[in-house]
Amino acid sequence: MPAATGLSPEILAKYQPVIGLEVHVQLLTQSKAFCGCRNEYGGEPNTHTCPTCLGLPGALPVLNKQAVEFAVLAAKAIGCEIRETSIFSRKNYFYPDSPKGYQISQFDKPIAENGVIVVPDAQGNPKRIGVTRLHMEEDAGKSLHDGFADSVSRTYIDLNRCGTPLVEIVSEPDLRTADEVFEYLTKLKEILLYTAVSDCNMEEGSLRCDANVSVMLKSDWEARGAAAYGTKAEVKNVNSFRYIRSAVEYEIERQIGVIEEGGRVVQESRLWNSAEGRTFSMRSKEQAHDYRYFPEPDLPPLVVGPEWQKQILSAMPELPEARRARLSAEYGLSAQDAATLTTTRSLGDRFEVAAKTAKSPKRVASILLSEITMRLRAAEIEFEQSPVTLDGVVLAADLAEAGEISSKQLKQLLDACFAEGKDFAYIYDRDKPQQISDTSAIEAMIDEVIAANPAQVAQFKGGKRTVAAFFVGQVMRLSKGQANPAVLNELVVKKLDA
Repeated sequence: MPAATGLSPEILAKYQPVIGLEVHVQLLTQSKAFCGCRNEYGGEPNTHTCPTCLGLPGALPVLNKQAVEFAVLAAKAIGCEIRETSIFSRKNYFYPDSPKGYQISQFDKPIAENGVIVVPDAQGNPKRIGVTRLHMEEDAGKSLHDGFADSVSRTYIDLNRCGTPLVEIVSEPDLRTADEVFEYLTKLKEILLYTAVSDCNMEEGSLRCDANVSVMLKSDWEARGAAAYGTKAEVKNVNSFRYIRSAVEYEIERQIGVIEEGGRVVQESRLWNSAEGRTFSMRSKEQAHDYRYFPEPDLPPLVVGPEWQKQILSAMPELPEARRARLSAEYGLSAQDAATLTTTRSLGDRFEVAAKTAKSPKRVASILLSEITMRLRAAEIEFEQSPVTLDGVVLAADLAEAGEISSKQLKQLLDACFAEGKDFAYIYDRDKPQQISDTSAIEAMIDEVIAANPAQVAQFKGGKRTVAAFFVGQVMRLSKGQANPAVLNELVVKKLDA
């Protein structure tokens, strides 16, 4: 990607970027964090509210037990240590979509700390990115901005989102490139989806990311380490991983440009404009003391003791990395196939159900990852809408493994399944393609093709052995695609050599 600021690669190479992420994740509870209102996206504005959401006098918060359990699951999945006793605090700030004038959050005693997420670095080697903390808090409402033909802008407040339970996951400033940011977020989202604590839907705001970016001269970094960290700017609320990568790339280059021109990077919050491909200033960045944190007087300390932790963690699923290693060992899958089959928990579950009954789990993996996935993408549907069921995949894999259908016949049958919306068993029983594996029958067809093409035989005899593919194709056409490819290839070469 060319430099957004027009700086030369030599200038960019002088600087060391330092990046830390703050990821806000809405928890998939049925009710809100501190009241009984429905926790769901959308709805008529200001209909999922109550006196507690609205911060009315006398309304008291009551902590959602499931939100605590989801926070513990998420924290342990990223390797955090659970704090047995954590404290809720008030984070004070005025904004129209926060009617209480403060946010219930956690400050100096969060529920979890000291986690790690492993990502590939530029050379593909594993790199550990520290997770400073995971803490619980509530979401604010939404400000909806609208402009009219009379040139008057109006802002509306929807408080349905007020009180939605969140966890904020704060990384150490261990990230150095925009690509590492992308990998970190991808890995984090994958883990959270496996635990089912959130749907991580960025379009609906279930997962939001702020990136803290700073740069320093590499010479300062090598001499002084973290003491040389530059002034950071925070890029807020970017709504896709692709845009976050672009925003971080731009911000790194922008800050280097400011320093190269003799300026000073200002600590501020910035927003990403995807249409223009740049960040722009939003407001000066607040410090922790600006929020005047103090312990929430209406909530007692949260105690998550060993017994409760044990009960919560009994619901922990096998996580992606462990599952990949097991699938490779148990079914002989390549690392790439195991990784692809475990990108979502549901795909991994489907594969394992099918693999337990199939003659060849590797053949099942191949059909799922190539033939089925390709057709799902073309049809723009998910596996749940696929006309080919898991039983159909197993049948297709078993037939192909036994040599009863060729790869070409498999493709034709699957094409018919998706075109007609029918499962594989129905199409196969109806069309019943038969693969010819009888050597005498195939030899007779080869003899016929050789007799009809003396020029190509002469080319083969003259040393052009690749012409064997011509004879294979001619026999396939003669057999209407039913000749067993493995047997055919072997016999064609043998016949020509004779």
